[in-house]
Amino acid sequence: MVETKGRKANPEARMALLDHLKELRNRLFKAAIGVILGTVVGFIVYQPLLEALIKPIKDLNEKEGRAATLNFDGVASSFDLMVQVSVFLGVILSSPVWIYQLWAFIVPGLHKKERRLALSFVAAAVPLFIGGVLLAWLVLPNAVRVLTDFTPVGGSNFISAEIYLAFVLRLLLAFGIAFLVPVVLVGLNLAGLIKGKQLIKSWRITIFLVCLFAAMAAPGADAMSMFYLAAPMLLLFFAAIGVCVLNDRRRERRAIKRAAETEATADIATPATDLENL
Repeated sequence: MVETKGRKANPEARMALLDHLKELRNRLFKAAIGVILGTVVGFIVYQPLLEALIKPIKDLNEKEGRAATLNFDGVASSFDLMVQVSVFLGVILSSPVWIYQLWAFIVPGLHKKERRLALSFVAAAVPLFIGGVLLAWLVLPNAVRVLTDFTPVGGSNFISAEIYLAFVLRLLLAFGIAFLVPVVLVGLNLAGLIKGKQLIKSWRITIFLVCLFAAMAAPGADAMSMFYLAAPMLLLFFAAIGVCVLNDRRRERRAIKRAAETEATADIATPATDLENL
């Protein structure tokens, strides 16, 4: 009975600011646990992962005959790199956990049908994030080759391991997060925070920012490499905008139908038998 009264008093299930902060704290704690467990796995598979990350440097020596070596600057730098790489792998492995926690923080404010739709986008967010990381992985060898092309003739590349791995991890993570942005836009639309029309109006700045990101994150030998990377990002962005527009239309139709039902109910006269019983 208490629960029913509480629901009637708060039909939209709004939460106080303190409750929101507690909910956010709990979600962040669960996400952190997932990252920690993934980091433990990262420590276990660190050595083969490191070999794969430094393979572009080895290819410069073996395939192109360049003088490129990876150097560790200090006594503890090897351990620091192990921690960084393991945490990064932990973020990737735990992506289903922290992506779900992100959506679970938004979902309570949605209707039942919208919750089911939101959960379907959670399922899409994980492969999109991993897909972005894999795309960056494919671009990495070309990026390393092009950037080292600026070395003067007769020069050698003594590359700091810490700087190199930081560059690689930022590249992979940036692409993974970039592929998540369209899903976040759909989630904000489901929560009623943004409209599809607003996103359509900003299509010019969207194209500019995506192309700028592609040019900075994955430099290529020519301009076409930038467009090859920007194309899937733009496709995802405009697909997300399309979903937002369709959801806005569905929401408007539902509001019109509800208003029509309310007006029709208000026009119904009270039966005479009910009036006699009064």
